Amino acid sequence: MSNKNEPQMAHTAHTPFIQTYLHGTKADLKLGQLLEAGYNSNFGKQNKARYIYFTATLDPAVWGAELAKGDGRERIYLIEPTGPIEDDPNLTNQKFNGNPSMSYRSQHPLRVVGEVTVWHSHSPDQIEAMKQAIAQLEAQGIGAIE
Repeated sequence: MSNKNEPQMAHTAHTPFIQTYLHGTKADLKLGQLLEAGYNSNFGKQNKARYIYFTATLDPAVWGAELAKGDGRERIYLIEPTGPIEDDPNLTNQKFNGNPSMSYRSQHPLRVVGEVTVWHSHSPDQIEAMKQAIAQLEAQGIGAIE
């Protein structure tokens, strides 16, 4: 039952009782903005991505921000899915049994509801090692599952 005197939730506010996730990027996004599939992927052949990837844990979001293409500042956004989500098949039962990194993807937009402004980066050596490992996989023809 709705009370007309109750304040309405702004579309930029976090929705109560909805799981908030994290998305690492170099894009400069605004509160309430929708992230949508269809942009160039950060990995592989950089084709148009059919999915948007996100996580429920900080470390994969940090990696996402550090490895994202572009010249912008590394950012981690708090997001809410607007539709169904599924486990990220690039990690789930591939690199790890199950989904311990709590990594997901969706074909539906993700709403930006906040930004993590303080977080600890990986060391430059760790980032370079990860970039080399990704390049080695791509050279072997092992790319991201779309």
